[in-house]
Amino acid sequence: MSSFGEPRVNCAVGRPVVPCPSSCVAHSGLVTPIPAVGPTRRTCGFRAADGGYGSDAGPYAVAHRGGAGLAAENTHEAFTRSVALGVRYLETDVRLSADGVVMAFHDERVDRVTDLRGRVDRLSAKALGSTRVQGGGPVMSLAQALEAFPHQRFAVDVKSAAVIQPLVEVLRSTGATQRVCVAGAWDGWLSHLRDACGPGLRTALGWRSLTTLVACAKAGVRPPAAVATGEWVHVPVSMGRVPLVAERLVQMGAELGVRVLVWTVNDPTLMHRLLDVGVDGVITDRPDLLREVLLARGQWAGM
Repeated sequence: MSSFGEPRVNCAVGRPVVPCPSSCVAHSGLVTPIPAVGPTRRTCGFRAADGGYGSDAGPYAVAHRGGAGLAAENTHEAFTRSVALGVRYLETDVRLSADGVVMAFHDERVDRVTDLRGRVDRLSAKALGSTRVQGGGPVMSLAQALEAFPHQRFAVDVKSAAVIQPLVEVLRSTGATQRVCVAGAWDGWLSHLRDACGPGLRTALGWRSLTTLVACAKAGVRPPAAVATGEWVHVPVSMGRVPLVAERLVQMGAELGVRVLVWTVNDPTLMHRLLDVGVDGVITDRPDLLREVLLARGQWAGM
């Protein structure tokens, strides 16, 4: 059990990088890449007029692990290619290094995507930052990602209880609280983050609340109002593929004031189907494909 009253979860799942096609607009010269030069620490360049996470109109295109189908996951290159497409929302994961730095990294161990071996929390930030992810860029800290992309919103997937308080400190020190939504955690962890960061922080439903909502959608029964512990719900694609469940989730989300995103969706046909039933957004490894889908539907709202 963690100090926040919930069991730990190991969500490490391997996924190869999908080669970026020659038709990808991030590489075609049709889009001018946005320079990845960060502003001074604390401000992160995020203007009050930007309104914070979720203040703009959907549907929301969210680049999973920064755009893991375009470049090595959670790296500067992946983030940059997604931003070059006009993507406003980037998803990443956070784990704590041995010396207490919040790193943008998915797995519990580094073995799958680097030439190092061992657990992330047994390696220093310097060691992590000196290795390369899937032959691409180095492992980044969350602070580096927030500062390099000051106008993007970030969905931050919390991978362990140990990273929670350091995450609070990073969000405060970078001034990024209002452009972040924390997800992928237990309800108790998220409650602590909301209390520590204040009302500017957005959160998704915790695992327990998500499980309850999905169970209600499957059974066709009204969920309790108390399940709405956050402003967003990230629904696994296995649930999104079931048309009736997806429709019920959208309806229940609307009634509860919770916006529904489905992850991880890389098939354009399924993207269309989910948007047809009214999901608020899609989390994808292939933001280039999602961009084309949204353009075809007249729903693209990129930068």
